[in-house]
Amino acid sequence: MRMIGLIGGMSWESSAEYYRIINQGVRDQLGPTASARCLLWSFDFSEIEALQHRGDWDGLTARMVDAARRLEAAGADGLLICTNTMHRMAPAVQAAVGIPLIHIADPTAERIKAGGIGTVGLLGTAFTMEHDFYKGRLAERHGLDVLVPNEADRATVHQIIYDELVAGKVLPASRDAYREVIGRLVDAGAEGVILGCTEIMLLVRREDSPVPLFDTTALHAEAAIAWSMAG
Repeated sequence: MRMIGLIGGMSWESSAEYYRIINQGVRDQLGPTASARCLLWSFDFSEIEALQHRGDWDGLTARMVDAARRLEAAGADGLLICTNTMHRMAPAVQAAVGIPLIHIADPTAERIKAGGIGTVGLLGTAFTMEHDFYKGRLAERHGLDVLVPNEADRATVHQIIYDELVAGKVLPASRDAYREVIGRLVDAGAEGVILGCTEIMLLVRREDSPVPLFDTTALHAEAAIAWSMAG
């Protein structure tokens, strides 16, 4: 079993889900006492969040590269960045280490294509919805058409993530707001919707959408299990 290196703490709410899903998956395959071989580097998300909203992407890249190198030095055979937004610096992280980085968008796109879906909605932080690092990969590498919410809906989705979900707050009114945003994406032509922030799965469930939902947290963690078990 290969050693999985997890770059987490962004936020720890979703990192805990990664740890749970990965270990449950290994146990399901190997037996009731089995668990994953993994290392976790966990950031103080308050520092990361401040740099994100300040637009200090160089500072964020330096921190992510440092975490990746530390995990590699500690014995990780491969890496996961346990957040969608910070995949903005995935190329720099991969270039800085000699072990593979499992990109969160790739297993998500493969599952979407396996379902015969070509047009998909994307929910996430404003950075993920508005910048091209994520949408571009889905389009250029996987041939998907990606729809994002309108400006007002993007602000709502972003605000709920940072003011509520990263703090573990799951509010019925916010679930209703997300349902409405999803409905408008479907009306615009989305055949499925990516939960493109690793905290959104805390709020939104399958029954909240008339089209398939793609939980990036689960799909990324499942890809890590398959990669680890292949070693």
